[in-house]
Amino acid sequence: MAQVISLPVQKVASAAASATAVTTWDVDDWGRDATLARIAGGLLRLRWNVAVGGQERLPAEGPGLVVVNARHFMLTPWIAALALGHEVGRPVRFVGRPDTAPVGALARRLGGLLDRPDEVASALRDGQLLVVGAAGVFDPGKVGEIDHRVIGAAVRTSTPVFPAAVSVSPIGRSARIEVADAVRPPRRRRGPFAELELADRLEAALGELLDSSAAPRTGTPLDWIPLGLSGGR
Repeated sequence: MAQVISLPVQKVASAAASATAVTTWDVDDWGRDATLARIAGGLLRLRWNVAVGGQERLPAEGPGLVVVNARHFMLTPWIAALALGHEVGRPVRFVGRPDTAPVGALARRLGGLLDRPDEVASALRDGQLLVVGAAGVFDPGKVGEIDHRVIGAAVRTSTPVFPAAVSVSPIGRSARIEVADAVRPPRRRRGPFAELELADRLEAALGELLDSSAAPRTGTPLDWIPLGLSGGR
């Protein structure tokens, strides 16, 4: 005959409560897990001393699009979204998550969106604050091309667009994000010409921010190597 093992009710209830506390995490309508994002933000600040300037320019509520510089093999939009979210006290999502498992699923839990203009426009209409990166480049002092289709989503939803220069040391602990004033779309332009001109203006604004800083560099996946192994101090 099978034996039935009876466990103390109090211990069973405590174990169930502990498991629930660990596994029940809030996921919003866009797939962002607030608890996971908070943990990732803590790891980010453990790895780098992140200084953020100009965050008061970002909207406390309602839509906004932040455009950052990036290098090849970048994680810049991820880093910027986590750091800005901590500073402004609201969810900040990044555009450009992969659509393949398992990285795509993890990126979505951290607030990632697909780099599709329709998804970006939907998020902006929903009042979300987003970060998008320019095309990756090798020269840390240059600005890659900005996808005018994503900018077009901001134009169509009347969303303010903010350039932000990101500097992350690959081996040290210094990192900085500097948010500038919003760049306005041209009043005399309509349709695709407006988004193209606004993208050009954003590239120029980012270039000026980079010229005024000390040769910023953005991070790569190798930046997550512990300091003792990567040679940083």
